[in-house]
Amino acid sequence: MASLKEVERLADDLESLVGELRSEIRNDTDFEKLMQIADEISEHADNAAQTFGSVNDALMSRLEEVKGAVKRARSSATKASSSSASS
Repeated sequence: MASLKEVERLADDLESLVGELRSEIRNDTDFEKLMQIADEISEHADNAAQTFGSVNDALMSRLEEVKGAVKRARSSATKASSSSASS
């Protein structure tokens, strides 16, 4: 799984590519070059989205594990309490 540091690098790359895009628009307006830069931006944005999705999935999975453990602990405590009360 990618780290948030890697996402930060992706963001830096995106920032640089956007700067290139602006420069190209202001100066030469080479549409082939604009298309290439836009494709690169798209790839970097997709990579960032995948990373955030992976991090979110991992966190949600862990939260579900913790919730399950809490439910099991409560259930065990309730059963133990019922057993001792009926004895």
